[in-house]
Amino acid sequence: MTAKHVLIVDDEGDIRELLVLTLMRMGVEAVAARNCAEAYARLNERAFDLCLTDMRLPDGDGLAVLAHIAANYGNTPVAVITAYGSTDNAVSALKAGAFDYISKPIQLKQLRDVITSALNLPKSIADRGDRGRRGAGIDRAGGNGALPGAAVGAAASAVATGPQLLGESAPIQRARDMIAKLARSQAPVHIAGESGTGKEVAARLIHSGSARREAPFVAVNCGAIPENLMESEFFGYRKGAFTGADADKEGFLHAAGGGTLFLDEVGDLPLPMQVKLLRVIQEKKVRKVGDTAEVAVDFRIISATHKNLSEKVAAGEFRQDLFYRLNVIELKMPSLREIPEDIPLMVKLVLERIAQLSGAVQPGLGDDALQALKGYDYPGNVRELENILERAMALCDGKLIRAADLYLTEEGAASGTAAALSGERTIPLHEYLDRIEREQIQKALELTRFNKTAAAKVLGITFRSLRYRLDRLGIE
Repeated sequence: MTAKHVLIVDDEGDIRELLVLTLMRMGVEAVAARNCAEAYARLNERAFDLCLTDMRLPDGDGLAVLAHIAANYGNTPVAVITAYGSTDNAVSALKAGAFDYISKPIQLKQLRDVITSALNLPKSIADRGDRGRRGAGIDRAGGNGALPGAAVGAAASAVATGPQLLGESAPIQRARDMIAKLARSQAPVHIAGESGTGKEVAARLIHSGSARREAPFVAVNCGAIPENLMESEFFGYRKGAFTGADADKEGFLHAAGGGTLFLDEVGDLPLPMQVKLLRVIQEKKVRKVGDTAEVAVDFRIISATHKNLSEKVAAGEFRQDLFYRLNVIELKMPSLREIPEDIPLMVKLVLERIAQLSGAVQPGLGDDALQALKGYDYPGNVRELENILERAMALCDGKLIRAADLYLTEEGAASGTAAALSGERTIPLHEYLDRIEREQIQKALELTRFNKTAAAKVLGITFRSLRYRLDRLGIE
């Protein structure tokens, strides 16, 4: 196996000695430098798999080293060493593209974890043999790099192997490049975007292209957990901690150990839970409900919401300090309205997926139908596109989907009355179906005393599907 090489940049001799000794015991070759100038000289002499640099240096700082490596050796991960309590420095380094940070006094376990993660990056991302002065650009060939275009969630994942981004529009190209860049870092990421734009798909792609790819990806829907169960679900509990705690249970934070914790709809977290989560992020320790001891945890946080977190902070509904810890780097997923040029490819893949799952022959798509789909507003984004096409396949003649089969216009809706489910129905089909759906959802909510998680089970659908329908139908 080829030896790994790490560059250490620190002006304190005892710190350099500690880092060199730790790396040697891990079977890694270390080269030390006392300042920026020496570091640049060492970088010019050979390729490195990782750079560990102190934040304060005699002739500059860690951010200068980070910028130099990003400009000239873009695939070399950099971890910065910050003084105890220097949260602002750590966040600044992560925003600038650092892989991770280590706080002083240096804890050997944290140091080894960071080194192991950095050296475990996919070869396409951390290729020590590639010193081609490519700047901060990311090589998209192979590994995490082969990320074809726009956000299609379940639709694409059923056709291809794993979740994908599909399309070639400029907004999708930017999202794709950002995902590849974020996979090189350990920084917290916040993914913003409307419902149905593929935020979880993006999170999974960041995880699968990162050094944590072999560890768990734990997705948590923060809006689906009743407030009284939130602490035990996140932190776990010890047997006997409360009535019904018949055995020890691992929480989400433990389950994500070594991997990625994805907090979907993080804006729905109640304020008391926000305080607890902030402490976990700062201390990197978790205590189960009913336990007296804290346990160290190591996971990367990726959060997402379709709401505007800045507005929630201004309204006092979301803690500002937690917002800054989660929103170190923001990834914006474009809505379908912003990428109409990618719709034909998405339509093709969704139809393939539906035909595959149903065992039906895939119908063709008329030019009028394609134009109607390209001109539609899509408030529900990709999920709504899937819904429209699934309905169209059921209502078309089996050979060709026409614009009238989509029920996107009054003309299409009117022609659909010939397919009435009841002789008494005189309203357009899509309105009739929406009315029935609304009635059934409201009944389920009333039956479960407006517990949305329980209502989804009654309806036989996922909570995510229920939430999408509530938004689409305007049900509070």
